[in-house]
Amino acid sequence: MQIWVLPEHKGIEPGYEQKNFAIAEKQGQLKLVGSRDGREGSITIHQDINLYAAVLSAGEVIDYPLAPGRVAWLQVARGTLQLNDQILTAGDGVAIAQESVMTLQGSAPDAEVLLFDMVA
Repeated sequence: MQIWVLPEHKGIEPGYEQKNFAIAEKQGQLKLVGSRDGREGSITIHQDINLYAAVLSAGEVIDYPLAPGRVAWLQVARGTLQLNDQILTAGDGVAIAQESVMTLQGSAPDAEVLLFDMVA
């Protein structure tokens, strides 16, 4: 999957980073894979964004609080999961705003998702 994010300032030289994260790091939890400051071993993104990846098996649940002034985009890369009361499958993407908590629940087959937490 290739993802393009517009930088927060003009004139920043385009960059490219590639990094592998083991499934064990993402299994049943959100793993920070991209951030403004490259913390926790994530790639650096020149934008106010936290990008998480997760793999959810049937029954695994993640509650993610969305801070005031933030919005999210959830992209399902493979599998099936439930976001709050909505069933999502591979290829689905959902914009989330004005929610205080998102609940992700895995089902069969395992789901792999990307969660973009961004300034509104």
